[in-house]
Amino acid sequence: MVLVIDIGNTNIKYGVYDDKDNLIASFRVSSRLSRTADEYGSVLVNLLGDKGIEKTQITGIIVSSVIPSLNYTICHMCEYFFNISPLMVGPGIKTGLNIKTENPKEVGADIIVNSLSAFSKYGGPIVVVDFGTATTFDVVSEKCELLGVIIAPGIKTSLNGLTSNTAQLPTIELDIPKNVIGKNTKTSMQSGIIFGFAGLVENIVKKIKIEMKLDDVKVVATGGLGKIIAQEVKSINIVDRTLTLDGLYRIYKLNN
Repeated sequence: MVLVIDIGNTNIKYGVYDDKDNLIASFRVSSRLSRTADEYGSVLVNLLGDKGIEKTQITGIIVSSVIPSLNYTICHMCEYFFNISPLMVGPGIKTGLNIKTENPKEVGADIIVNSLSAFSKYGGPIVVVDFGTATTFDVVSEKCELLGVIIAPGIKTSLNGLTSNTAQLPTIELDIPKNVIGKNTKTSMQSGIIFGFAGLVENIVKKIKIEMKLDDVKVVATGGLGKIIAQEVKSINIVDRTLTLDGLYRIYKLNN
């Protein structure tokens, strides 16, 4: 079995793939710099055990990360608990993705993984909209080239900024309100966040298609809130919550 690990700014996502390329388990824990390798390892081993997976069944590990300061901790955890030195997504690793940005070394591992995964699963040209801590748009050509990236604030990041910097706005659950015009504080905030980000996505995708001079560009959404926003964005064709994990597994296989 192969363990894939995606270290994000908010959460660390784990996935386990069996010998038939099936994702048989996935977990999500918060990304905390204060946690030790022992703490991360103990939590992961317990989560695996709940799914009936022994740590000795893990034969390979791959890691992508956007938090460099956590890399040593997670790698040490892999070596101590699984006796495996993980494969890290970074310079020198085989992906098959041709990065056409001005400085390819600036491109985050999550963007590389998502771009390759989307192209491999759905073909190109394609735009990946990742609703994470930041909202990113990865533009991939029909030749598996990463043409560029758009980075906007994340939905929860924006909501947290709104509530933490205003005295009378409460913390709310994000859901699609029945009306655009809010009748109370909660629905007013939901409307602004949900419909506001839906408009942001529609406008950016529209401009991407104009710049690429293409109308038939596929758009895939991923990330925790992708499913909610996709209900309000006509240009999103696919919602794929396992896009990143699938991409990591594909890169592992390409390099082994």
